[in-house]
Amino acid sequence: MPENKAIALLLSKGIRIRRPDTVWLDDTVVPERIAPGVLIHPGCRLSGKTLSIGSGCVIGEEGPATLDNCQLGPNVRLASGTFTEATFLEGASLGGNAHVRPGTLLEEEAAGAHSVGLKQTVLFPYVVLGSLINFCDCLMAGGTSREDHGEVGSSYVHFNFTPHRDKATASLIGDVPRGVMLDRPPIFLGGQGGLVGPARIEYGVIVPAGTIIRKDILQPGLAAPEPPAAAPAARYRLGAYRAIRRIVLNNLIYLGNICALDCWYRQARALFMTADPFLHACHEGALARLTAIREERLRRLDELALKMPRSLELARDELGMDRLPAQPYDQQKTFAKRWPRMREQWVNLKPDELKPRQRESVLAELERRRRGTYRDALRALSPGARTAGVQWLQAVVDNSAGLWRE
Repeated sequence: MPENKAIALLLSKGIRIRRPDTVWLDDTVVPERIAPGVLIHPGCRLSGKTLSIGSGCVIGEEGPATLDNCQLGPNVRLASGTFTEATFLEGASLGGNAHVRPGTLLEEEAAGAHSVGLKQTVLFPYVVLGSLINFCDCLMAGGTSREDHGEVGSSYVHFNFTPHRDKATASLIGDVPRGVMLDRPPIFLGGQGGLVGPARIEYGVIVPAGTIIRKDILQPGLAAPEPPAAAPAARYRLGAYRAIRRIVLNNLIYLGNICALDCWYRQARALFMTADPFLHACHEGALARLTAIREERLRRLDELALKMPRSLELARDELGMDRLPAQPYDQQKTFAKRWPRMREQWVNLKPDELKPRQRESVLAELERRRRGTYRDALRALSPGARTAGVQWLQAVVDNSAGLWRE
């Protein structure tokens, strides 16, 4: 369909376009996938056959916005920037100059201010990001409402690239099994700080501004590590790894959480997202995002395993064959040898066969409440159903983490 006819069709459907002559639609866009009541500001570009925009969305209110194959639920606001193969559920929002790349999923009322960069990132409902943030390769949950939300302060960075040139660095802030219940205390990551992946952070953790976290924090409370003592520069050999158990285990736990979230979308979220065509598009988009994240994390572990022989070679050159300590080099040898089999086992895991009684318990309660909203149904779950749901999803995570055995 020629561009001017497509825009004319949108206008005839009740879609408001300020300065239609400045808005560009790719010929792959399906006009029926843009709902009446959407407001598109000047300078926006829309493309992709899977693009879907729900009612009440506002696009480009602070500057030009480029959307490619994104799915937006109702009342999403994207102020300006570029958004590629990302999914935004009801009420999600990002301020101006956002840079959102593939594998990004923002759930209900998750938000960010201006100049936020996201990729392979999942934000659960109510999580709020400040401004000038790079938060790629993370999953963050926690918080019960917009008034009780998880927070990432301005100028925060998730460090996801190592000097060894690998990205086996995804970080889990909160988790999926408990996080989907929307009843966990929020996590606070203070501004002008950073998190070195791969890391795990427990619910209820408070990290003061200006703090760099370099380890897992698995107990709630104030986390203010002492600054490291000044020391002379140490020798650092690129490609020479040390202990990798934590790296591999955290990656497997992360993969397990993504798999658990996929199960939750397919069986629990689907009860509330398949009747309306725009919510259905978001459901399909979320599943596509989770698939992309799984593939990315497996690829990064592939790359890490391929680096182990070189790391062991460097260690032998430096220490000599007879002086290699049992740890950490046994970990490297074990991972390099076992990863192809571990990968195959992970791909062949059957999460739907785990904890069937617990799964059916929580799904039965949600089914009875499917005429309401998803979040209202969660709030009304009985304690028994909540516990059952957590046990079901935690079994999926544990199944993945259990692949690492020394």
